[in-house]
Amino acid sequence: MTKREQKNNWNTMFIKFAVLFLLLRGSVASQQNDIGFTYNGFGGVNMSLVGLAQITNNGLLMLVNTTKQQAGHAFYPHPLHFMNSSTGSVFSFSTTFVFAMFSQYGAVAGSAMAFVIAPSTKFPGAIPASYMGLFNLTNIGRSSNHVIAVELDCYKTAEFYDINGNHVGIDINDLKSAQSAPASYFSDQEKRYVNLTLLSGQAMQLWVEYSGTQKQLNVTLGPFNAPKPTIPLLSLNRDLSPIAVDPMFVGFSSGTHTFDLHHYVLGWSFKMNGKAKELTLSQLPKLPRFGPKKTPRIVSVGIPVIGVIFLLLFIFVIRSMVKTKKKFAEVLEDWELDYRTHRFKYRDLYIATKGFKNKELLGVGGFGRVYRGLLPRSKAEVAVKRVSYISRQREREFVAEIVSIGKLRNRNIVPLLGYCRRKGELLLVYDFMPNGSLDKYLFDQTTKTMLSWCQRFRIIKNVAAALLYLHEEWEKVVVHRDVKSSNVLLDKDFSGRLGDFGLARLYDHGTVPQTTHIMGTLGYLAPELCRNGKANPSVDVFAFGVFLLEVACGRRPIEPQASEECVLLVNWVLLLWSEGLILDTVDPKLGTDYTTQEMEVVLKLGLLCSHSTPTARPHMRQVVSYLEGEVPLSELSLLGLSTTTNGRTLVTPIGLGNTMTRPSSVAESILSGGQSL
Repeated sequence: MTKREQKNNWNTMFIKFAVLFLLLRGSVASQQNDIGFTYNGFGGVNMSLVGLAQITNNGLLMLVNTTKQQAGHAFYPHPLHFMNSSTGSVFSFSTTFVFAMFSQYGAVAGSAMAFVIAPSTKFPGAIPASYMGLFNLTNIGRSSNHVIAVELDCYKTAEFYDINGNHVGIDINDLKSAQSAPASYFSDQEKRYVNLTLLSGQAMQLWVEYSGTQKQLNVTLGPFNAPKPTIPLLSLNRDLSPIAVDPMFVGFSSGTHTFDLHHYVLGWSFKMNGKAKELTLSQLPKLPRFGPKKTPRIVSVGIPVIGVIFLLLFIFVIRSMVKTKKKFAEVLEDWELDYRTHRFKYRDLYIATKGFKNKELLGVGGFGRVYRGLLPRSKAEVAVKRVSYISRQREREFVAEIVSIGKLRNRNIVPLLGYCRRKGELLLVYDFMPNGSLDKYLFDQTTKTMLSWCQRFRIIKNVAAALLYLHEEWEKVVVHRDVKSSNVLLDKDFSGRLGDFGLARLYDHGTVPQTTHIMGTLGYLAPELCRNGKANPSVDVFAFGVFLLEVACGRRPIEPQASEECVLLVNWVLLLWSEGLILDTVDPKLGTDYTTQEMEVVLKLGLLCSHSTPTARPHMRQVVSYLEGEVPLSELSLLGLSTTTNGRTLVTPIGLGNTMTRPSSVAESILSGGQSL
């Protein structure tokens, strides 16, 4: 490449670079020249604040407060380029803001604020009061100030030839206004100027607009929440180019000479080379209340009547509180302090169950009623059981056992959340199970949902696992004492959970349970309970055996209207087993939709668990092994369930010892479906 070609290439690159530089500079200048901002309140806004100026918590820009002899300045923090560098003239600009001024002492020196365009945000030596914090005695009126201001003056200062003590003026480097007028606005409706009082504490709006082509500065005042008047209050024909420098700052200035003087700016909008965006008046912050609060006439006239009404209302409230306190009164005795975290307030349970209304009733048992509830604080669904009165001697022991049982943690057990003790009754609080109790699906003819054998077998294994946990796997031995289908609750997945521990008893592993009262449900009671009253795990195994037959056969433990050999479910199944027809006992609703091997295990295991001899019954760990198939069916020991004499099979009525009497009097009078003792 020749030197000439290299030189041409360098010239071309230089020209391209110069053009690109000029384009970028023009773009930046254009962005600077078209700058604009809108503040509907000053919360979170970056402002340059000097002196008394501050932004209040609710977003008001406060220029001065009650401090005496100080000024306040608030400026947009960045300088703006007002000068058109190519023409040397000032750009057009527009601004609008909402302000409010108040003083309880009326118009005094310093009752003024101004919108300001100045080359700096600092005014050293400026006098805060009548000089609005902009000038002092030595520099006022000098062309070197380069200050353009629109004053809102509430005090007539003779020194500056003010027209009155309530006026708007345009100031150029001086406080002797180039043009001024009384504070007012032109009403398009009334076709005349309407006066406004600047120091009224009422919000007002001001528009300041300058046309760079016409060299005209217009100032328009108007009331808050009213459209901009069509005719400006002031119109000054003046070229601002000799006054302005580049760059300039825009903002507000105010000074105070007295106490209790308040100057606020609620919102501000500014635009260079265009029209300032209108403020959203509904978004502006609220002004504080100024002056003494007016007393409504109704207060001065109706004080005696209002006093009587309040007195009657007070009496009514006190009586209601006393009545409510009495209604929800509880007694927390010293011995309960250790259980306080497990105790629910009666008020909460009352609210949760809507006053124990029948609409919230889930079921009725021999020991009380169960209600659905929604706890007012946690919004948790619970089931609340109201247990019938127990003796004072047993109450402390009962509560201690309930709290201990509340520590049980097993997925096959309905959690007992706590208790409430009030006026001789106990309320037990459980987790709510959405699908209710198992007996509803076995015996209630109105229930449309039928449980399949797969679901029933899973529920059986759930209950077996729960009893194994209670008898052997927890820190104490827990005897449930009321295992039956109505106490097996179904969660949202129709898995079975053993619930209702109102009769449960617990003791340490390796110890012998103490004699207690016979409690439980007829049809599920082990025969030895009638002899010694000792509740041990074996009585739960007996009841579980009856439960197995109940689920498989779809029949209650006692059917008073049945034939003599069919009154007791256990005896009926035992009879058909001895005849080789055990599958004839299967719930007809299942049809043939079941697994024969599983069904035989359940039926025969039910007979074995409900054996009249406690030592012949398996432990729950063995039961779980049978149900899980870990021990084959051939190993089930059913010996002793029946004997043969003279070629005829004699069935021992399991659960009633050797008594063959049909319990018709008990079954017909009390036990239509099994009642708790």
